[in-house]
Amino acid sequence: MKITREIKTAVLVIASILLFIWGYSFLKGKDLFTNYHTLYVQYDNVEDLSPSAPVTLNGLAIGKVSKITIDEHTGKLLVELQLKTDFPISKTSKAALYSPSLIGGKQIKIIPNLADKEPSEDGQTLEAAVELGLTESLGGKIAPIEDKLNAMLLNIDKLVTGLNNVLDKKGQDDLKKTLAELSQTMEQFHKASGSINNILDTNKAQINGVVTNFNKMSSNFNKISDSLNKADLGKTVRNLNQTLAKVDMLMTNLNSGKGTAGKILNDEALYNNLTKTSKELELLLQDVRLYPTRYVNVSLFGKKNKPYVAPAEETKSTDKK
Repeated sequence: MKITREIKTAVLVIASILLFIWGYSFLKGKDLFTNYHTLYVQYDNVEDLSPSAPVTLNGLAIGKVSKITIDEHTGKLLVELQLKTDFPISKTSKAALYSPSLIGGKQIKIIPNLADKEPSEDGQTLEAAVELGLTESLGGKIAPIEDKLNAMLLNIDKLVTGLNNVLDKKGQDDLKKTLAELSQTMEQFHKASGSINNILDTNKAQINGVVTNFNKMSSNFNKISDSLNKADLGKTVRNLNQTLAKVDMLMTNLNSGKGTAGKILNDEALYNNLTKTSKELELLLQDVRLYPTRYVNVSLFGKKNKPYVAPAEETKSTDKK
């Protein structure tokens, strides 16, 4: 069968149309011979998200943003996602809008819910989420710092104003006078320090001798400490405590009248008898001194002794009784 020119022309035109459609789709990033999984997500603000922006899953690009439309009733933005992956995306997965870098544009990443095993259907709308990028995070942290910095600058301005009010002409003169006096004081202190250094240099030998004597004294003290340690002071102290305990017991017995010594010390009748005996012995010795012939009779001529007369002290004491 002979192919006519019209058939060739028709085939060429159809092939050209198909090639144009394929090229147009290819330029839009859509392959006509590939099956895509289409999902939707709705945002209040896409923050400069552009069509053909990558859609990632754990950092892996699995598709792109194919179209962004505005809902006339709610004003929200409906984003169409064109996904090419065999990974099962569940119905409860989220589509988060985020910034991968400081200079890069916005992208969308799929946050899968691995606990949900029911896969999403083609044309389903996923739950939307927005993650703050580094710039937004820094902006949120810088704002409070800026407020504090403004407050600090305001306080510094008030402080400077107060200093300007205080440091008037008289205040400045007083401050200069104070600084001058402080300079003189430091100069005198420097002179005193030099004098002390001279004194130390002059008496360096004596100071060294004092230090040497102190070292010797410390060494002797260490020897004494060793001697005391070897002398077993603990045993001596224990023996002393035992002796003191015995003395204390002895004094207690004496005070309570136990034993011979205790009875002698606490017997009032014995004390009275001893006092009386001492008094009578005193009278006897006085009488012997006054009238010795009464007790030693030495007579060459046979002279009679005088009759006994009681001493005056005995008479007086008898009257008092």
